[in-house]
Amino acid sequence: MLYLDNAATTPPYNEVIDTIAEVMKVHYGNPSSIHGLGVQAEKLLQSAKEVIAGALGVMPASIICTSGGTESNNLAIRGAAYQYQNRGKHLITTQIEHPSVKEVFLSLEREGFRVTYLPVNRNGCLEVQTLQEALCEDTILVSVMYVNNEVGTIQPIQAIGKLLAKHPKVVFHVDAVQGIAKLPFSMKEWRVDLCSVSAHKFRGPKGVGFLLRREGVQLRPQLVGGGQENGFRSGTENVPLIVGMAKALRLSMQNLPEKLEHRYRLRQHLVNGILTIPELTLMGSERHEEMAPHIVHFAFTGMKAEVVVHALEQRQVYISTKSACASDASDPSEVMLALGCTREQAVSGLRVSFSDEHQIEDMEQFLLALRDVVNELSPMLSKSTARKGQQK
Repeated sequence: MLYLDNAATTPPYNEVIDTIAEVMKVHYGNPSSIHGLGVQAEKLLQSAKEVIAGALGVMPASIICTSGGTESNNLAIRGAAYQYQNRGKHLITTQIEHPSVKEVFLSLEREGFRVTYLPVNRNGCLEVQTLQEALCEDTILVSVMYVNNEVGTIQPIQAIGKLLAKHPKVVFHVDAVQGIAKLPFSMKEWRVDLCSVSAHKFRGPKGVGFLLRREGVQLRPQLVGGGQENGFRSGTENVPLIVGMAKALRLSMQNLPEKLEHRYRLRQHLVNGILTIPELTLMGSERHEEMAPHIVHFAFTGMKAEVVVHALEQRQVYISTKSACASDASDPSEVMLALGCTREQAVSGLRVSFSDEHQIEDMEQFLLALRDVVNELSPMLSKSTARKGQQK
């Protein structure tokens, strides 16, 4: 079995599973309780935040624990939009954001906010000049993802932060779900105000994540009640998952430069192999440094992506078509359409995503299976083209 869908979710570390089970069994107190069991749970919660803070170079107080990337994105975007709407009601994002960002902006539009959806270039990258031209006196929030979850393009977050430093009333949010523990990231140096993170993307548990908040940035809470997480996110903290998340992040961040180099070697080997298959079209930039190290995206034009996915599944190789959070696998990819692809290409996009535990041999195994599938399915394309020609 070859699992190459790590951008959708990652298998938890065994140590993380053991830690979560131990905390659930022994430290089951409510961290808001004042008795001894509650105090123990609160100490574990604070210790986990210190581990996260140390791994990412932030202060523990900047961490707001959530149920994952979707909630973090909702809290960041809605919380900032509502908090600062007295300054203006113009919001900016891109055309290739994750559904948990895009859908929030669409709902805010229905509530009277004005949203600009910036285009990207053919490689899927936002041009900073495009953002600069979209800024106006009414702008209060800019939200740009770090790594595109589908194609793998790295966005120029550092350059965007430098630009927005000249616009102090604009809050800068980054959905870093696909970037944290995969690439270097500095919230302070890159002048990021809010940053969304999800644990299950770096071999932690599902259902937990956090939002990093720069000191001084205020948010209107989206969950109210007990006032946990300094009032920003009410609800009893899931201490076992938060502790597990902290351990997973620490383990994932260890030797990150070496892991990064290894992933890029795997990516280059995979890209080289895909380029030898004439039926396939590689998506994204040819420049190594503009692409995430763990994602490769390509199109088998004319063939529906889910057909390829299931054909590979029969060979016990698991990849995906696009975001696991997208509505319908058979719909054309909105990201690919934004890159200027045709509708035919946009229903044929395929994503391979791997981890530092994979080796060159795994990439070779995948390429062998992929060539086999392409050879099997290509005659179907020829017959389909012939039928269309006869109909004309």
